[in-house]
Amino acid sequence: MKQIKSVDCFACGKEQLSRDELGLNRKMIGREIKQFYCLECFAEYFDVTTEELLAKIEEFKAEGCVLF
Repeated sequence: MKQIKSVDCFACGKEQLSRDELGLNRKMIGREIKQFYCLECFAEYFDVTTEELLAKIEEFKAEGCVLF
Protein backbone atom coordinates (compact mmCIF):
# COMPACT_ATOMS: atom_id res chain seq x y z
CA MET A 1 0.00 0.00 0.00
CA LYS A 2 1.31 3.43 -0.97
CA GLN A 3 2.00 5.69 2.00
CA ILE A 4 0.81 9.26 1.63
CA LYS A 5 3.34 11.81 2.80
CA SER A 6 2.34 14.58 5.16
CA VAL A 7 1.71 17.94 3.50
CA ASP A 8 2.09 21.21 5.39
CA CYS A 9 0.68 24.69 4.69
CA PHE A 10 3.01 26.74 2.52
CA ALA A 11 1.96 30.02 4.18
CA CYS A 12 1.69 29.35 7.92
CA GLY A 13 3.37 25.96 8.34
CA LYS A 14 0.32 24.13 9.72
CA GLU A 15 1.24 20.46 9.69
CA GLN A 16 -0.64 17.54 8.14
CA LEU A 17 -3.28 19.20 6.01
CA SER A 18 -6.53 17.28 5.75
CA ARG A 19 -7.74 15.44 2.68
CA ASP A 20 -10.39 18.15 2.22
CA GLU A 21 -7.77 20.91 2.36
CA LEU A 22 -5.60 19.12 -0.19
CA GLY A 23 -8.60 18.44 -2.44
CA LEU A 24 -9.72 22.06 -2.30
CA ASN A 25 -6.25 23.27 -3.28
CA ARG A 26 -6.10 20.88 -6.21
CA LYS A 27 -9.65 21.69 -7.34
CA MET A 28 -9.31 25.48 -7.14
CA ILE A 29 -5.64 26.00 -8.08
CA GLY A 30 -4.71 22.95 -10.13
CA ARG A 31 -3.97 19.26 -9.76
CA GLU A 32 -0.24 19.65 -10.31
CA ILE A 33 0.40 22.23 -7.58
CA LYS A 34 3.36 21.72 -5.25
CA GLN A 35 2.54 24.22 -2.48
CA PHE A 36 -0.67 23.88 -0.49
CA TYR A 37 -2.60 26.18 1.84
CA CYS A 38 -4.53 25.28 4.99
CA LEU A 39 -8.20 26.27 5.05
CA GLU A 40 -7.53 29.51 6.95
CA CYS A 41 -4.71 30.69 4.65
CA PHE A 42 -6.70 29.62 1.58
CA ALA A 43 -9.65 31.72 2.77
CA GLU A 44 -7.39 34.71 3.35
CA TYR A 45 -5.71 34.29 -0.04
CA PHE A 46 -9.06 34.20 -1.89
CA ASP A 47 -10.71 36.76 0.41
CA VAL A 48 -13.56 34.48 1.48
CA THR A 49 -14.60 32.92 4.79
CA THR A 50 -13.67 29.43 5.94
CA GLU A 51 -17.42 28.71 6.15
CA GLU A 52 -17.79 29.50 2.46
CA LEU A 53 -14.90 27.15 1.67
CA LEU A 54 -16.40 24.36 3.79
CA ALA A 55 -19.70 24.77 1.94
CA LYS A 56 -17.84 24.64 -1.39
CA ILE A 57 -16.06 21.44 -0.29
CA GLU A 58 -19.42 19.82 0.49
CA GLU A 59 -20.74 20.99 -2.89
CA PHE A 60 -17.78 19.40 -4.69
CA LYS A 61 -18.25 16.16 -2.72
CA ALA A 62 -21.96 16.08 -3.61
CA GLU A 63 -21.01 16.47 -7.28
CA GLY A 64 -18.82 13.39 -6.93
CA CYS A 65 -15.43 15.09 -7.27
CA VAL A 66 -12.74 12.44 -6.76
CA LEU A 67 -10.28 14.90 -5.20
CA PHE A 68 -12.04 14.76 -1.82
